[in-house]
Amino acid sequence: MKTPALFNLTRIAVLAFCATFAVPTARAERTVVYVSNGGSKSISIFDINPASGDLTVRGTVALDDSPGPLAISPDRKFLYAALRQGKSVQTLRVNAADGSLTAAGTVVINVNPAYLIADRTGRNLLAADYGGDRVTVHRIQADGTVDATPVSDIATGRNPHSIRIDPANRFVFAPLCGADKVLQFRFDPATGKLDPNEPAEAGFQPVDGPRHMAFHPKKDFAYVVNEKSSSVTALKYDAGKGTLAPLQTLPTLPKDFTTKNSCADIHITPDGKYVYASNRGHDSLAGYAIDQSTGKLTPLGQTATEKTPRSFAIDPTGKFIFAAGQGSHRLASYRIDATTGALQALKTHDTGQGPAWVLVVRLPE
Repeated sequence: MKTPALFNLTRIAVLAFCATFAVPTARAERTVVYVSNGGSKSISIFDINPASGDLTVRGTVALDDSPGPLAISPDRKFLYAALRQGKSVQTLRVNAADGSLTAAGTVVINVNPAYLIADRTGRNLLAADYGGDRVTVHRIQADGTVDATPVSDIATGRNPHSIRIDPANRFVFAPLCGADKVLQFRFDPATGKLDPNEPAEAGFQPVDGPRHMAFHPKKDFAYVVNEKSSSVTALKYDAGKGTLAPLQTLPTLPKDFTTKNSCADIHITPDGKYVYASNRGHDSLAGYAIDQSTGKLTPLGQTATEKTPRSFAIDPTGKFIFAAGQGSHRLASYRIDATTGALQALKTHDTGQGPAWVLVVRLPE
């Protein structure tokens, strides 16, 4: 039988042994919202409450110039901000603990980017130059900054408003808002080179003005929002060939709305059940349910937003939408009903002046 003293010593030894090999507690996962403020030359940062969708102001970061589109590296360690007036890109390091940003360098790329996106290798930054009628690819260096000289620089025709990469990182697409088509490219991520695909484009109706697009996360479908015709086009995607074929086009507006409107942004929930597009003029988000077998859409109606919702984003859980009112300088949050796709308005928060882009990022662990 152990004596009390010996028992206590044994207990202490066991506890010390267990403490030595204890599994460390994982850091609570955090998601933040970044909003670029063109009029304030800044980025607003908000924390997301994962249960309620409430936002808490984390802070504001001043930039070298007026930011437009934002892009995140695939490892979520670097944020890229297009500084449109200076035709440059500013790189910012992301603090994994709280989402704060630190300037890492600005480079003139002689492109006025309406859209930026990093490829899935993290080695290439693609840009759509709306006013310059071209798309470019710039290499991302080991320190996360961008090389000034493009490895691809391709004339596109009128007004490329975005550039997107397919889920396999093999093909690239550029909607031309002024030419009513989506260009199709083959993409080599090892070199950053773009080459016209065959066929080289998917045609749209005259004056559609295809602007932004989104790929279905699980099926071979894609969706394009048309700025000028206030509509959304569903497309079949041939993942082997890298080509698009239109399936259906539906309006984003109610039938009785006759005032001027233009569409801006489009996003799909992570489960692939719903797609939303923003109306500037009607000032709303139009929602659609996606048929998972055909890719076709069923309208869900419109939900009012802040004035001029140029950009919005869906959080990684698919529970919340955050839409910025470029005309009201506020960010509105909504809860997505998982069963119906309906949006429930939550709260609004002040941003800087002229919010131009909303980016939701789950911080790396």
